[in-house]
Amino acid sequence: MRTVLDLLKPRLWPLLHRRPTGSTRQYVRLAVVTTVAGALWIGVFLVSLRVLTHFSTIEQIGALLNYKLLNMLMVTALALLVFSDILTALSKLYLARDLPLVHALPVPAHRIFLARWTEISFDGSWMVFAFTLPVFLAYGMVFDQGVVFGLVLLAVLIPFALLAAAFSCLLVLLAVIVIPATRMKNIFILLGLLSFVAVYLAIRMARPEQLVDPEVFDSVLTYVASLRTPSSPWLPSTWAYNALHAPLEGTPARGLLDMALLWSGTGVLLFVCVGLADACYFRGYSRTQAAGHKFRRRPAGTTRRRSMFTGPLRALLDKEFKTFWRDQTQWSQIFLIMALVVIYVYNFKVLPLEKSPMPTVYLQNLLAFLNMGLALFVLTAVTARFAFPAVCSEREAFWIIKISPISIRSFLWIKFCIYFLPLLILTEALIVITNTMLNVAPFMMGLSVLTVFAMVPGIVALGIGMGALNPNFRTENPAQAVTGFDGLLFMIFSTAFIGAVLALEAGPVYHYFIAQLRHRPLPSHWYLRTWASGLVVVLLCIAAAWVPMAIGQRRLERKGV
Repeated sequence: MRTVLDLLKPRLWPLLHRRPTGSTRQYVRLAVVTTVAGALWIGVFLVSLRVLTHFSTIEQIGALLNYKLLNMLMVTALALLVFSDILTALSKLYLARDLPLVHALPVPAHRIFLARWTEISFDGSWMVFAFTLPVFLAYGMVFDQGVVFGLVLLAVLIPFALLAAAFSCLLVLLAVIVIPATRMKNIFILLGLLSFVAVYLAIRMARPEQLVDPEVFDSVLTYVASLRTPSSPWLPSTWAYNALHAPLEGTPARGLLDMALLWSGTGVLLFVCVGLADACYFRGYSRTQAAGHKFRRRPAGTTRRRSMFTGPLRALLDKEFKTFWRDQTQWSQIFLIMALVVIYVYNFKVLPLEKSPMPTVYLQNLLAFLNMGLALFVLTAVTARFAFPAVCSEREAFWIIKISPISIRSFLWIKFCIYFLPLLILTEALIVITNTMLNVAPFMMGLSVLTVFAMVPGIVALGIGMGALNPNFRTENPAQAVTGFDGLLFMIFSTAFIGAVLALEAGPVYHYFIAQLRHRPLPSHWYLRTWASGLVVVLLCIAAAWVPMAIGQRRLERKGV
């Protein structure tokens, strides 16, 4: 046990002995991150409390709805934990940079595995539980629970996370015997994305909002029977649900058996993993180190494809496209974007506009105006995933860019051009398709298209420029750059930019449609206000596209090779 603790010390020492530098940037970063995380946590809690309270007011089936929601939450948490733990296990057990040093120590393989399993259990589960904890807290308040529910929750979530980590490690240990970890990680990422897309589409197309509408069922008995559909007794999520369901009904002793299943299942899986680690962990690690990467060579006698660009500019563009398509974690995200587009469009298709007490024409154009904000928020999320880590993705080869005959300014604007056109097409497609479904007025269609066309460069430039402020070229996963402080600032500035533009356009748009509904002419001051708002919007878009790129350029030019 002491050897395992010694192996964990390099992970614990930076946390226990960290000293504040006293810099203003550090305190500002801590304050912003704490505020945003706290606001998000409180928001999840308030929404959960509102939903559960509303369900509780429904006679006869209110409690069943809450229990069904809890069951769905545990199933979703289990799926997220297993997928997250598989990716974390591949990195911690086979791909981490400190593994050559660790395996050179006179330590048995099973103790190295136990230390890594401890890290995997924490790294793979803290995010899931951080955002499900407010939901459990809301359950405790709605069902008027006290300390007993808190203790049961703690006794359930700990083995739940440990069991998911042990099961994931068991799968990884067995899989790496056949396929090296470097390729296995790409396979798991691709399969996980495809599975998520399939499940996500299936759930949305099933229209789960009908769950709270008994009118869609033939009878109340059919509706209640659908809510009482049991889950598989072999799933750990069912054991966790039963253990939490018992104190909510006032009989905590009834969940002791399921709690015992969680703890004993964790112990059995961990025992199997330890035995398997002694037998094949080091062999799988050796196979991973020996596995090479295959690159396709251009056949002799072939020539490069023609391009409108020449010299270093063409070389950098070719490099960007090849890097994107060679990195499976990059191009596989296209499947998620396609699913997002399908669900986004489908949500507008099933809107019950005919049931609204508001005039249909007014409601259609109101939704079209709000649709601009939603589409731009989608653009912000996609930009954060692709454009923001574009500079960081150069990694330790950034010195080649520094000594190349291409200026940092050209380098950043090439990055901008690569992502600008695809993101513009994506956002405009969302706007045009959804507005066509809403059958909006030509004025609203034109305004939406022009606004998006003007704002896309600003949001993409914000992503590229702010990603160049403090790039970490030594990171193993550049996509994680957006989870840092600069990524949070990008989301904040992008949201503020979108909100400012929509606020400037809201007044003229509102008065225009009110005049159309009441068949009144537009007042003369409307034209002056519209031109003034349009001018400010144009200036904002130009500033958003130029200022971040200029600041990022200066920061990169001052950065050493």
